[in-house]
Formats: sequence, C-alpha cells, structure tokens
Amino acid sequence: MNKEQSKNSKVSAAVAEPSSNNSTTNQQQCSKIWKWIFIAMAAIGLISIISMSTDAGMSGDEHFHTEHAENVYNYYATFGQDSTAAVVTPSYNLPYYGQSVDNFAYFITKVFGIEDAYLARHIINSIFGWLAMLFAALIAFRLGGWRAAAITFALIFLSPRFLGHSFNNLKDLPLATGMAFGVYCLVRFLQEFPKINIKTAILFAVSIGFAISVRFAGLLIVAYFGMFGAIYWFIRNKKQGLFVNQGLKELKLMLMWGIGISLVGIGISILLWPFLLKSPIANFIDTMENMTQFAIAIRQVFEGEMQWSDILPWYYTPKFILMTIPIAVIAGLIFGISLMWNDKKNIFWNCLLLFSFVFPIFWIIYQKSNVYGGWRHAMFVYPTLVAFAGLGFNLIITMLKNKYAKIGLTALPFVMLILPVIHIAKNHPYEYVYFNELAGGAGNAWGNYEMDYYYHSTREAAEWIIENADKSEINTNDKIRVATWHAPSVQNYFRNDTNDFKVVFARWYQKGDVDWDYAIFTVTGMSPEYLNSNAFPPKNTVHTINVDGKPICLVLKRSSKDDYEASLLKKDNKFDSAIVLYNKALDIDPINETALLNMSEIYLIKGMPDSSIYYINRFFEFDPKDDNANYFLAYAYMMKNDPQKAVDICEEILKHNHKYAGAYNILKDIYLRQNNIFGAEQVILRMIDAEQLDNTVVQQWVAIKRAQGLDEISAYKKLYTAIIDSYEKRGKKKEAQMYQEYLDQL
Repeated sequence: MNKEQSKNSKVSAAVAEPSSNNSTTNQQQCSKIWKWIFIAMAAIGLISIISMSTDAGMSGDEHFHTEHAENVYNYYATFGQDSTAAVVTPSYNLPYYGQSVDNFAYFITKVFGIEDAYLARHIINSIFGWLAMLFAALIAFRLGGWRAAAITFALIFLSPRFLGHSFNNLKDLPLATGMAFGVYCLVRFLQEFPKINIKTAILFAVSIGFAISVRFAGLLIVAYFGMFGAIYWFIRNKKQGLFVNQGLKELKLMLMWGIGISLVGIGISILLWPFLLKSPIANFIDTMENMTQFAIAIRQVFEGEMQWSDILPWYYTPKFILMTIPIAVIAGLIFGISLMWNDKKNIFWNCLLLFSFVFPIFWIIYQKSNVYGGWRHAMFVYPTLVAFAGLGFNLIITMLKNKYAKIGLTALPFVMLILPVIHIAKNHPYEYVYFNELAGGAGNAWGNYEMDYYYHSTREAAEWIIENADKSEINTNDKIRVATWHAPSVQNYFRNDTNDFKVVFARWYQKGDVDWDYAIFTVTGMSPEYLNSNAFPPKNTVHTINVDGKPICLVLKRSSKDDYEASLLKKDNKFDSAIVLYNKALDIDPINETALLNMSEIYLIKGMPDSSIYYINRFFEFDPKDDNANYFLAYAYMMKNDPQKAVDICEEILKHNHKYAGAYNILKDIYLRQNNIFGAEQVILRMIDAEQLDNTVVQQWVAIKRAQGLDEISAYKKLYTAIIDSYEKRGKKKEAQMYQEYLDQL
C-alpha cells in the first residue's frame, strides 16, 4: 500500500466509525452504557410493538391488498398462467403496487393455514415497523454513536402516528422500512468507500430491491445513491487532490459498484413484482407514470372544511406532519439545523438526511400530488428525519461542557416524550389518531381534521355489538343486521358469527333507507358543521369509541324502522303513505337526517317547493353546508321561479364541492332556459375541469355548438380540445394524450 492509499484508508475509517473518537476511558464506558441502553430499548420495543399490534383493527385498504396478494400468490403458484396480478384494468389498478410485504404476509398465512389472517398481517407489519425504527437508530449510530442511536429509537418508537401505522398499514409503513434500510446502507457504503465491503454491497442491493418492491417510490434510493455518491467522491478528492491519479480510479470504482448494486436491486424488485416481471421496461415506465398522479380523489376534513384531496392546499402534507409528530422530534430538528455547520465531520451526512426528507415533500408539493389520510403517503421520509433529530440532540449534548447541562440536555428528549407516552397509554390501539401540542391535541383537532381516517375503530365497535346485542330486543326473527359504510372490515369481525349477524352497506345520510338493527360509523367524512352541532351524536347512539374524550366511532341501535318502511313506499311512488311514516320517524327523532332529506325531495316531486324548503331548513339547523340539501333548495327556488336564488345556492355548493354534478346541471339548465348560451357553455367547461362530464352534457355541448353554426365534427373537435386543455392544465398528461388521439382521428 502506498502512502497516498494509506492516507485514504485512514480517512474512510475515521468517517465509518464516528463513535470511535472517544479519547478517554470514561467516554468509552459511557459509550458502552449507551450501547446496552439502546439494545435494551430495541428489544423491549420489538416485544411491545408485536404485542400492541394484536389489538389493532383492519386498515381501510387491507381487504383490497389482501385480495391482490392472493392474485400475486396465484401468479407465482401457476408460473404466470394466472396473470390477474399482472393485468391493469379500469377497475383494478393494484398491479401498480409492489406490496411485497402484503404478499409475504399472505404467503405465510397460506402456507401455515393461519385462520386469523389479519392478525398475522399485523404482527408481520409490526416487525417491519420495528425494523424501520432500528435502521433509523443505526443511521444515527454510524454518525453520532450509541447515545444518538438510543435517542433516535426513543423518538421514533414514541411517535404515535408512526407507531400506530406500524400495527396495520402494510401499504405505506413497509416503504418507510425500505427507505430507512436503503439510506442506512448508503451511509455505510460511502463511509467504507473506497474499500468495498461485499456484505455492505449485498445489503445495499437488497435494500433497493425491497424498497422498490413495496412501492415504486423506493427507486429514490437509487437516485440518492447517484447524487450523493457523486458529491461524496467530489468532496473527498477535492480535499485530497486526487482528481488525476487515484481520484479517477475511485470514480471508476464508484460508478462500477453504483451501477451494479442498483441494477441488482432493481432486478430483485422485478422478480418480486408480477406486473414488472411480465414486461420489465414497458411496465416500469407505466408504473412510474401512473403512480406519480393517483387518479382517485376523496373528500376529507382539513382546516374545518370538507375538501377534495386532488385540490388540497400546497401545505397540506408539511402542515399535517408539523401537527402530528412529537414536539421532541421538532426540537431535535431545530437543534440539528441550527448547529449542523458546527459539526464539520457530519455536514455531508446531515445534508444527506435532510435532503432525503425535504426532497420528497417538495416533490409532492411541486407535482400537486393527490394525497390524503394525513401524511401517510409521505411516511417513508420519517425515519431519516428522526435520525437527523436524534443527531441534533446528540450534537448539542456533545458541545456542552458543563456536566449538569449535559445531564439535563440528555434527559430533555425523553422528558418531552412524556405526553406522547400518555397518549399511547390512554388511547391504544388508536395511537395514530395523534395531534401534538402545536395543534392543541386531538381534542382541539376534532372536527377540524380527520381522525380515524383508516377505520381502525370498527373492530372495537363490532366486538361491542357481538357482546351486547340482544336479538329479543329488536323484534326480528332474522339475523341481527349491522349497517356500516366500511363493510369489508366489519364483515371480517363477524366472520365467526354469521348465524346471528349480517353486515349491510349504508352511507351516513342514507342510513335510514337501509334495513338494519345496529350500525357502526366512524366520524370520517362527516361534516365539521354536523360534528359540532347539537345533533351529534345521534340520540340512538349506544356506544362510542373515544380518543382524548372525543368520539371517533359510533354504535347506533335502531328503535324504529319507520324511515326504512317509508323509503320502500317512496321507491314505489306512494308518496302520501311515505310522508306518514317519515313523520312518525321524525316524532321519534326530530333530526333524523334521512327522513328530513327524503321529505324535502318528496315535496319537490309533488310540486310543493315551500313544504320542501321547510324540511330543508330543519336539516340546515345541524348541517347547513350539506350538498344534497342545498341541491334540493336550489331546485325548490327554481320551481318558485327565482332562478337567481337558485344560481346563488348552486355557486355556494360548488365553492365547497367543485365536483357536485347536480349543481352544475341546475346552473346549465337555468342558462339554457334563459337562452344564455355563453353561460351554459362556461358551466360545461367547469364540468370538464371537475371531471363531471357525461353523455347528456356532451350532447348539450354539441347542440350549443351547432346552434352557433358548427357541424357535429367541429363541435366534437372543440370539446376534445377543451378536455385536452383541462387535463394539461391539471398535469394529467396521459389523459390529455388519450383525447389528443381521439382528436387526431376526427
């Protein structure tokens, strides 16, 4: 080894072992103590998280991904003959998901014949959650030593949102594991460079393969490898003046191993992913194009308003993160950013960790990505953020000279985690319904932000009904019928009691139209106005599931089926008889939402708008922004020959819900009746932007254009051009291209 190579090896060794810089016996002993503290914390954490996961309910997406996992299993079991898992259809986009942990869980339950498949899934996911925590801590160890590792593990394990998703979110949590694993391997590889450790290279390739096989976003590790590998090489060789000789050899070495590790990792992901295995290059590109802009939008509560996920404010994700991570993590982040330039040895590594957190959030904002359910889509950035925060605490402790100040700062992150610990203890297994002190806690967030958006609480509600429902009290000879909006999970909880119970689907405001005896509803999707009104919770609520004293799920018991019987009469156009029964239902419960809405609709059908308005106003006493009630009100004023009032109401509806087709149709019809062709055309353009176009509206567009002197082909050309412009404006290039092809064919 020449003198220059010897120097390089010493530099790499120093970077690879930052915790070995202890110069005294006391420091060495302290490091050993922290090592054992970390090992004890990690061991206790593993046992705890597995145990806690057994209490969790199903998440809202689990049944979809379990079904896809079965298709993936059949794909491999039949050597590709059953290709369902690899074929995307308009109603089946799950082939775009790698979901390797879902598939692994299904394989385990299938091979070992485990009856409670969801329990097994949750245990497996909890282990992957623990691994994400472990890798975050190991990143901190490599950059700051065992104390940094212990602080980091405490910060992430006691992050209620992350802990809660570790129980049952096999969709987003495993990606966080893959990304933490990948960043750990990246740090380890670069610290050891230019020496190549085969074990590290293998682990790195596996981490890339695993991360991509969970979700396509795992490809970011390859990008990080290329970017920070190049920066690391440049900084290292600039300092040591090796550009001409040894530096070029190291560049070749970095490129060779970087490309090799990345290709092997991508190859592993392809082997684990039927859709990619079927056509690696074409489907890789297809997945990238489709997963960056998810097509399905949902409405949810944000900042006290019902908002569509595809037009949320740009700050939705960063704000949700800031509100729902422990204050201790935020403090560590502030320490780290404030002092990182004082830690010359770790500036590069700190920038790497910060970038791996900041860039994906920036990209979500820049792409105007369709995100919802808090920040679960961005959960994969959290382990590196916490590692940075742990290093921030460790850095300020290291910088202090005063013994007592060191003790105080060492205790600070653990003291700051007391409130998250209390939340975990009080609200298990709903840890993920957590808001920090900046948000005023869950009590203050209730009604302003979504709570149990993943329907975890339906398990406890179903178990309560199983234990407490009495068939003799509900006067039925049939099974006890349990209504819910999220039927798949509830059906799973009643799978061993199908002789006594039957699960039926019902929406909240239409629940009176359905035959049921008990009902389970989370508050997800309920309007803030209703949640904060005197009507909530309904008088027939017999059990609530609470977080910090606020109900996140209701169990209702039906005392009368007059509203259901009335709905049957309404369907048969027996309106007078239906009115009698609806009034009986309202005598029992004056704020029966279904009865009030149906009565208002019946009186519209009967041509009695004033009577309709009477019932609508009763409904408005507890939910004045409801779309359907306002739609009926606009229709009533149109019947009363007050089109301007109807227009104003429709515009108010669209201010809160730009996808409500009924309001557009009333506006369009009013303008057409007034022979306001331009106004009607503008409404149709707004419908295009809201993706509420249907065949009737298309024909009306053609009629408008023909009235303006165009032929039918020209009218369709104008329409397709408008649709293309709309999609391009909203960044939906694939849809715009599809209509461009239609336009070219005309």
